[in-house]
Amino acid sequence: MMRRLAAPVGLALMVLAIAGAVVFAAQAQAPNPQIKPIVPDAWQGDAYRPKPDLKGIKKIRFITDSDYPPFHYYDEVGELTGFNIDLAQAICEVLGVECQIVATNWSSLIPAIETGEADAAIASIRIMAEALKSADFTLRYYATPARFAARKESEITDIRPETIKGLKIGVAKESGHEAYLKTFFPGAPIAAFDTSEAAQRALKEGAIDLVFADGVSLAFWFNGVESERCCEFRGGPFLDSRFFGEGVGIAVKKGNRNLVQALNYALEQVHARGTYEELFLRYFPMNFF
Repeated sequence: MMRRLAAPVGLALMVLAIAGAVVFAAQAQAPNPQIKPIVPDAWQGDAYRPKPDLKGIKKIRFITDSDYPPFHYYDEVGELTGFNIDLAQAICEVLGVECQIVATNWSSLIPAIETGEADAAIASIRIMAEALKSADFTLRYYATPARFAARKESEITDIRPETIKGLKIGVAKESGHEAYLKTFFPGAPIAAFDTSEAAQRALKEGAIDLVFADGVSLAFWFNGVESERCCEFRGGPFLDSRFFGEGVGIAVKKGNRNLVQALNYALEQVHARGTYEELFLRYFPMNFF
């Protein structure tokens, strides 16, 4: 079963302002030491792959999900929009090909590319061993850190195994976050919940001291109605592919290396041109790193 990141449905109608511009170094540009990258990724060097042979690629038929804001959703006028949608369009623009984006239900994404109904699935699909059995993937186009959260009145600021020993930490059971805690924070009592949302409610109610979960989901929860502005991040981000996966990529049919190469080239160019940063800040003005 494929997995994706969680995001509240109610964010579909949020008005998100661009908080600023962050420009990554392009092939012929030197990095700006005054600019801090908003997200660690695979495009922080100054060497980019050459343009691949695009012969035979005149149109890319993307498929996505329709109810996962702010990544992909129908807006108030019924138009399919979101971060993944705009990124797909930017990819097609770089490659100079026609772009078709069609929404379907989550369970139909991989079957659609397996049968040839679509060329690529751009729907926040995690690059994990299970998904790699059914599809090939591009390099990741985003990854999210694990973060700790506490109630605002909590005096917990320094998050290390020795500083939070004995504190009760809420986490989704049988998740990578739980496995990480057991490995690196063995002295902290773990309260395992059926879902991350249940752990968040327990934190809001004061039943636990901390929550350890996906940074994106927590950031949107902080700013949503359900949290009642109770909580905030504490400590820094945690990125470990062994526990949290390799990030999110675009899925294509197994064996279609030509399309994977074209998409990887396009993703790098979207970064180099500053388009990725513009889209990221448009849809995610809340820093979750």
